[in-house]
Amino acid sequence: MHTPSTFPTQGNPSPYGGMYGDGGTYGAPDPYDVTTVLPPVAAYAATASPGNTAVFQPAGTNRPEAPSSAPGVPRHHARPRRTGTAAARPSTAASRAPHPAEGNRILVLIGFWGLLAASVALWWFNSPAGSVTDLAGGLTAAGRITGMAGGFVLLVQVLMMSRVIFLEEWLGAHDLMIWHRQLGAMTTVLILAHTALIIEGYALSSRVSFGSQTWTMLTTYEDMAGAFAATAILVAIALLAIRSVRRWMPYELWHLLHLTTYLVLLLGYGHQFTLGSDLQTPVARLYWTALYAVTLACLLWGRVLEPLVLNARHGLRVAAVVRESDTMFSVYIQGKNLHRIGAQAGQFFRWRFLTSHGWWQSHPFSLSCAPNRQWLRLTINPVGDHTSQLCSLRPGTRVIAEGPFGTFTADRQRRSQTLLIAAGSGIAPIRALLERTPAQTVLIYRARTAEEIVFRDELDDLAARRDARIHYVLGSRDDPWPQSLFTPEGMTDLVPDASSRDVFLCGPPALIAAAVDVLGQLGVPESQIHLDPFEF
Repeated sequence: MHTPSTFPTQGNPSPYGGMYGDGGTYGAPDPYDVTTVLPPVAAYAATASPGNTAVFQPAGTNRPEAPSSAPGVPRHHARPRRTGTAAARPSTAASRAPHPAEGNRILVLIGFWGLLAASVALWWFNSPAGSVTDLAGGLTAAGRITGMAGGFVLLVQVLMMSRVIFLEEWLGAHDLMIWHRQLGAMTTVLILAHTALIIEGYALSSRVSFGSQTWTMLTTYEDMAGAFAATAILVAIALLAIRSVRRWMPYELWHLLHLTTYLVLLLGYGHQFTLGSDLQTPVARLYWTALYAVTLACLLWGRVLEPLVLNARHGLRVAAVVRESDTMFSVYIQGKNLHRIGAQAGQFFRWRFLTSHGWWQSHPFSLSCAPNRQWLRLTINPVGDHTSQLCSLRPGTRVIAEGPFGTFTADRQRRSQTLLIAAGSGIAPIRALLERTPAQTVLIYRARTAEEIVFRDELDDLAARRDARIHYVLGSRDDPWPQSLFTPEGMTDLVPDASSRDVFLCGPPALIAAAVDVLGQLGVPESQIHLDPFEF
């Protein structure tokens, strides 16, 4: 691990006026009394902790200590405690205003179905009345319709992969990823249906077998070999996307295979414009050319030009790598004019570290500290070969970043109070959000042992300064108290007013699913539940 001497160290204030750089005033007393917040299981007890924090762990165990840190670690930045007015709380009217993404979703859905209908309508206008007179003609017509629809949905799929920031700002990474998965299945079904219906329609018309017609088309039709190859790639990607299959694949391999979607688009283009009978009119060709042009322009901007502009402006480099726990570490990034990078607490970038073994791939990591003028911090829980190697990054390594992305931010709040729930690597964006949420925020931090708690000193310091309450819930998933936590009774014991709070969640999928279910039972509206883009 490498820590430059210019970073603030334990016991010394940061050079820009405090760790958090917000200039706010904190110190109002916490309205919650830890002695009244007791687990409903007698085998577990709340251990006294400094400030506004409580630790729930098996009774009789010692109070967990914060993970030790080496001298010079920049994650502990002490400064004199401020007193005075509590952190400003957003007005109720402002916090309940609908987020722009809600209206944007409706507009996008209208646009999607409208353009899909227009794509299919080209077949209608190009098919004279009475053109479908038998089964062969009906199958062929159905094949043409599914082909047009499948081609359009594929373009939308690629557009969602383009990484243009305006799409994520309009819709949020959460919805984009859900739609990407759903449309992926839809594309596969449509293209397979198109292939089967066209072949069977032609086979009936020619009075030959399905296999014979397939071979004839593959060997004699122009650009048909590429179309068959594109279909095979699409089916392979769909099979590999099945969760039970994907969880056994390294992220690096999945990412590389996923990029073959661009090859599907390229191979399908030649087939569509060469053999597509519904694209032979000037209007149809102009329409589809415009669709491809817009998609490719977004790809070029989001994947190439926008990252080049951002990195030329800021010149990002690795400043330090710091061990946070036995399993997690942080990478500090420095650069020019970081206050103009436009990021918010809770957002993420896709990071590409220009090393000999990792320059060719990027990974999404959330900021684990609200952006400031001095550095950006991402905290990593390695799960593959590439992320494991990042702990050996050298200071000065060039970094290419894409972003910022995501709407997992405090400005999405509808209510005046907040509940944060985190576990595992999910503490990274939640830790950053804690700097931006209003006073009386409650954080539930789930961990198996005290040694797994990351940012303990920072969280306790923030709790004291921002008038927040933190509950460290320790134990295995089979222990009574952690199990009781994700029941209506257990959650109510810790957060009696959960239904009147915005809830931000980030952690393992099973924990998030359990938390969302409990929150629903407690009457928390879906509009008040915010999920990190990687946790659903």
